[in-house]
Amino acid sequence: MSDNYASISYETSIMRTTSNTTNAVWKRICAKHRGWVFTPREFAALGSRAAVDQALFRLQRRGKIRRLARGIYEFPRMHPRIGVLSPSPEAVAKAMASRTHSRIMVSGPKALNLLGLSTQVPVQNLFLTDGPSRTVRIGKQTITLKHAAPSKILGAGTEAGIVIQAVRSLGQKGVHAIPLETLAKRLPGPVKAAVRRLAPAAPAWSQPVLRQITA
Repeated sequence: MSDNYASISYETSIMRTTSNTTNAVWKRICAKHRGWVFTPREFAALGSRAAVDQALFRLQRRGKIRRLARGIYEFPRMHPRIGVLSPSPEAVAKAMASRTHSRIMVSGPKALNLLGLSTQVPVQNLFLTDGPSRTVRIGKQTITLKHAAPSKILGAGTEAGIVIQAVRSLGQKGVHAIPLETLAKRLPGPVKAAVRRLAPAAPAWSQPVLRQITA
């Protein structure tokens, strides 16, 4: 009888712990914006990996979050008419990289598009990283992380890094096509200052251009 009681008490304790972890995980998710993509690593301080995994499974089953791929979840964005929206490729890439504490940088074509130097929207969701290469398919989207040397992701995660990446992607021969004055007027002062700090580490041929942009 005592053995049965001890077994029931243990199971009750496990259920209570799992429930508490679920509530704690959900509270942290709610503190974020919709569209947040995350991995179980974000909740390591809230319980054991098994408890966190069970909490995420419960929240997924309730429709609170959705599982995008193995070990990658989203607090989905909702549209009143369309319903659940597709996840942001950038958010997915950041979550993928966070698993290995890596940094990411947008591709050259994406950098040009973001700065208004190209009207072409890249077909590929390609990101450079100083971590391992990896590809994930989510619905109709394919997100790829491609390993690159740290020198090729200078200023990763910053607007200044995007400027340097755009210049680098055009190459020494194509860089003269950049409307320097227009771009210089468009960039905020703090971004220019950040580019100036990073410029000495950029390719030598790009440094004169970067100085003109930030003058």
